[in-house]
Amino acid sequence: MRNILLIGFMGVGKGTLARAFAAKKESFAVDTDDLIESLTNMKIKKIFKKRGEKYFRELEQKTADWLAKSVKDTIISTGGGFYKVNNIKEIGTVVYLKADFDWIFERITKSKNAKKKIAKRPLFKSYKDAKKLYDQRAKEYERVADIVVEVEGKELEDIIEEISQKVRI
Repeated sequence: MRNILLIGFMGVGKGTLARAFAAKKESFAVDTDDLIESLTNMKIKKIFKKRGEKYFRELEQKTADWLAKSVKDTIISTGGGFYKVNNIKEIGTVVYLKADFDWIFERITKSKNAKKKIAKRPLFKSYKDAKKLYDQRAKEYERVADIVVEVEGKELEDIIEEISQKVRI
């Protein structure tokens, strides 16, 4: 099995799906934001606050370089802007988890730990700004993706099965 990279807007469920997918396929799951936090010993929110988005994007590229060289047979959940790394196709098959912005917004704001989820996503502080960012990124996600999977309203098992069929694992 080749790596599978899950891309899509923040809050769409990339991490949740990666963990469920890995458990079902007896594989490993890693999250690029977790790798960056481990590398810097700082939370993403703090990286943005102290060093800014440009520095964070440099860390994403460094993470992408490491993944391309060092990681195989893994489900990789990515941060919302990870699609911009210049070697994404070298890492694995890119799967765009697609959903409507309002569904994503409701998923985050209505979750049990909504406050924590919103705090973890520094670019999601305002509905209007997040919607604008979503609109800018949606076409880019599709352009970068090898496979597009609609996730809105679907069960994890069904999404895993669809990805498995499309990636042929």
